[in-house]
Order: sequence, then C-alpha cells, then structure tokens
Amino acid sequence: MNLASPFSIALVVITALAFLGLPIGLSMMCGSILYLLLAGADMGTVAEQFLNGMYSNYLILSVPLFVLAAEFMNIGSMTERLLAFCNVLVGRFRGGLAQVNVVQSIIFAGMSGSAIADAAGSGRMLQNMMTRDGRYTPSYAAALTAVTSVIGPIIPPSIPMVIYALVSDASIGYLFLAGMVPGLLMAGLQMMQVAITARRKNFPVEDPVPLRDIPRITWRAFPALMMPVVLLGCIYSGITTPTEAAALAAAYALVISLVIYRSISFAAFYDSLLLSAKSTASIGMLIAGSLVFNYVVTIENIPDTLRVLLTSWDLTPTGFLILVNILLLLLGCVLEGTAILLIIVPVFIPTAQALGIDMVHFGVVVVVNIMLGLVTPPYGLLLFIMTNISGVPVKDIIRDAAPFIFWMVVSLVIITFVPDVVLWLPRLMGYQG
Repeated sequence: MNLASPFSIALVVITALAFLGLPIGLSMMCGSILYLLLAGADMGTVAEQFLNGMYSNYLILSVPLFVLAAEFMNIGSMTERLLAFCNVLVGRFRGGLAQVNVVQSIIFAGMSGSAIADAAGSGRMLQNMMTRDGRYTPSYAAALTAVTSVIGPIIPPSIPMVIYALVSDASIGYLFLAGMVPGLLMAGLQMMQVAITARRKNFPVEDPVPLRDIPRITWRAFPALMMPVVLLGCIYSGITTPTEAAALAAAYALVISLVIYRSISFAAFYDSLLLSAKSTASIGMLIAGSLVFNYVVTIENIPDTLRVLLTSWDLTPTGFLILVNILLLLLGCVLEGTAILLIIVPVFIPTAQALGIDMVHFGVVVVVNIMLGLVTPPYGLLLFIMTNISGVPVKDIIRDAAPFIFWMVVSLVIITFVPDVVLWLPRLMGYQG
C-alpha cells in the first residue's frame, strides 16, 4: 500500500483522531471525507451514503427499540422479581447466589439484547446481594456479573446480531435462533465453573425458599418471564418482523412496569427515554461513520483484494475460521465491538462466502468473539462498568474472571468447529443453510 495514497492518509487520520479521544464514528467520518477530498470524488457521496444506509434499512430501527426495552426493564421492579425467581431455581445450592447470577443472565438475555444493559441493569443489585455479610468477595461478584452479562447478546434478541445482519444480509430470524444453543452452552460452562469454585472455596449455601412461597414468587415474576416468549413467539410465528417485535418488547416492558407492577415514576420514565436517546445517538453515529468508510473501502476494492490474498494462501474453511478467530480476539482487546462489526467484519464476508462458510454460523462465531472482547483487557468495557459499580480495581476483576474467560474460549472453539451446535435449531425451523 502506498503510504502517500489517499486511503493510507485517511487511515492515519482515523487512527490519530480515535487515539485523541474523538468517537470512532466521527473519526471515520472525518477520515472518509478527507479521502474523498484527496481522491477528487463527489462530496455529495457522504450525504448519499448516510441517507441510503440510515433511512432505507428498516432493520436498524430495531436497535433503539431494544435499547428502550432494556431501559424500561431497569426502571421498573422487573429486575427484583426476576432475581427472586432465579433464587427459587438455583439459590438452594452451594454458591447459590453465584448460580443465580448466571441464571438471571439467561432470562435477561431474552429481553434486552445488550450485554451493557444487562450489566448496568442488574449489576449493582447483584453486587450488593453477593457481597452482603462478606459472603463473596467484591472482586468475584464483579467478575461474575461481567462474564455472565456476555450471554445477553448471544441468546436472542441480540443487538450485535442485528448489526451483523445489516452488513451481511443474513436472516436476522435465523441468526436469533442460531444463538440459542451457543448461549446456553456458555451459561452451562459458567455454572459448572461456579460449582467447582463453590466447592473449593466453600461458598455459602443460601436458605432455601419455603415451598409455600414458590407459587407466589413465580406468579409475581410471571409477566416479566413472558416477555421473551411474546417477543420470540411473534417473530417466529410470522406475526411481526424483528423490528416490529422490538417495538412490541419496548411496549410490553412499559405496560408491565407501569400498569401491572406500578413501579415507574414520571421522572424515571423521562430518564429512561433520555438514556435510550443517548445510547441510540452513539450507535447511530457509529453506523453512519461506518457506512461512509465502508464506501471508501469498497472504492479501494479492499474486500476483493483480501479475498484474492487469502485465496492465494489456499486456506481451507477451517483455516480461515481459525485466522478470523485469532484476529477478532486480538482486535476485541483494543476496539469496541460495534466498530469491529461495522468496519472489520464486512471485509471478511466475501472470503467467507467464497469458501462456502454459512453466513448464519459465521455470524454467531463473530458475535461470540466480540462478546469475549467485552471482558478481555485492556479495553474490556464490561470490566470498567463493573469497576465503577463495585469500586474494585480492574486487575482484581480480571483475576477472578480468568477461569470463566477460559471456558468462554472453549465455547468459542466448540461453536466454531462444530457448526451443528449453531445450525441445529435454525434447521429445525426450516433453515436451508
């Protein structure tokens, strides 16, 4: 690559601006505009890419709606009721509260689609519950909440899968189905690790919930538990599109919290709208910047160049997947997940298609890699969120998270090299891949 070429200069500008603290979406816009100027291209292309990408893709609308659904869950009493229900299921075992942490992540995964929303929503409550009376160390509680939150965007619905569907044209419905078994696999391995640690460190056993209280606790949590059933049922029955289902999820969460649980004040409602708008604006700027930069990448013919290069290496599909896993795991340590999805992954897709790799399987592999990046240093966004919540140094959280990260990597290996783990459920529902 010519170091003085417009594309090289644009890359330097994007990298420099990002390191200086400018949001990556704005950095990509600035670098892409500079590229068009240096290349003598029509500057109206920037606006054209914005309009074509942001306003003609109905699927993008599901992102702010899933974010809003998560915020409505957090401000109501749904979290408390669901945690009480999880305690009924697994609280009586040794290390019961730690097992509750894993189980609640499975249940919350069917509602918000965002790891960050899951950690921020129930993280503080779980941290207080686990550390009360010194039952668990603050670092272990924080590490466990961080790693269990990763399950959220793997089990449907999933905002990262929506973004992957946007860049790959894969079916979002089948992607959602494909994430179910891998997410449960990861949760199962995490529960196994909790059980091993509980025996080794003699974690406390919680007081069992009296049998007479179980129906009452289950009934109080029932409306919240029905949310993923309603959401996924509407998608797979064909009643709604995924975007319409996201709107339904937000409306359902609001109605449950406002009408049935009566746990939302006007101030909390306003704050949730404000937080959702900020999160949506942040994601929207990143998508907008990536649309323009991907146009630049297309002009430079980078995907085809990479495909030819990888073809010349005579990679098998297995070799290609190993290479992608290594690169994404390394990039996940320093880049934000959405940026990887929008900038890096589109470059790999033509090669994956040429090698005959199923796009739904590839999507789940990509999303699991990106979720791992949320708990790996030095970037590890979930690590920093739990540091803020718990007040524990990042290095202590990383130490306690390490065994879970190992099992998450094992999950990734299984998901990568045993495609039937991913594709079994979509094929059961009619997928032809």
